[in-house]
Amino acid sequence: MGWADSMRVLVIKTSSLGDVIHTLPAITDATFSRGDLQIDWVVEEAYMEIPAMHPAVEHVIPVSIRRWRDNWFKNIRELIAFVIRLRKHRYDLVIDGQGLVKSALIAWLARGPVAGLDKKSARESIVSRFYVDRLNVARSMHAVDRLRTLFAYSLGYELNPSPPVFGLLRERPQKKQICFLHGTSWTSKLWPVESWRQLAVLCEEAGYEVVLTYGDAQEQARASVISGGLGKTNVLPAMGLSGIADVLAESAGVVTVDTGLGHLANALGKPLIAIYGSTSPELTGPCGANQDIIVSDHLDCIPCLRRECKFPIGKLSEIHPPCYSEISPARVFESLKNIISSGKILHEPG
Repeated sequence: MGWADSMRVLVIKTSSLGDVIHTLPAITDATFSRGDLQIDWVVEEAYMEIPAMHPAVEHVIPVSIRRWRDNWFKNIRELIAFVIRLRKHRYDLVIDGQGLVKSALIAWLARGPVAGLDKKSARESIVSRFYVDRLNVARSMHAVDRLRTLFAYSLGYELNPSPPVFGLLRERPQKKQICFLHGTSWTSKLWPVESWRQLAVLCEEAGYEVVLTYGDAQEQARASVISGGLGKTNVLPAMGLSGIADVLAESAGVVTVDTGLGHLANALGKPLIAIYGSTSPELTGPCGANQDIIVSDHLDCIPCLRRECKFPIGKLSEIHPPCYSEISPARVFESLKNIISSGKILHEPG
């Protein structure tokens, strides 16, 4: 598809947090390959701080589908205001990176031709009917690579084979602290509280302070249990994504489960240990350099991709969920020390 020398582009990637972060390297590629782009981005209001961190994004247009759908009539004024803002500019190209009906409808409402995935590649095949330009991208590719491929094809430049560059600007003074990202919406992805406590002790003994974030009351309570009675392990106050990004940027290392904030740490290039049990990092896990992904593989049910473990507590192991019984705090701490000291890419199977 050919375009004029100067382009105004609208990117649609509304959620989730990890999916939004996975789009950043495609933005970096596009602006590196074509220096004439003006990029706007439609994103769920909860995640609007992420696109704003990328220097190539000119305007962030928040959408509130998750909140509006509870009562469309009550929120009709906000919806109309969103559509007016969405249609303020005529775009040379609209790129739907989501591949869902909700994102395709937003693309259809915007003013400009739409590019997206074809019916074999999109998560909801019907959406390809909304696009004037469609691309087949293998579902077996990592999400970051799929988006980089879509952008390169849609904007007419050669795909950059180099490792992904997320492009987030977050310069912070470094502290001797480790950040624990322990919270996740799936109970099957929760590394046991006692394992976090033991890891915190190891970090403290090595001279680090430990900080924990939380997103809701349940995670706050869990963080309090993890930190309880430990001298240099503290729960941070509630903060937005920009505040958490600052905490991550100033940390010497980060330990995470499969959660969106782990992708943010990855995007910031922090030494990262990612713990996977019930899910797989193959298509959506951390990518690039400076990370160690520790993956369980000792049970036939791994990865189960279930929100809750099917085994009762104590059924297979004292550790619950049992898929984490082989991922000990000592093992995680050793990997953390190695990745902080070396900065090399490590991949450690179960």
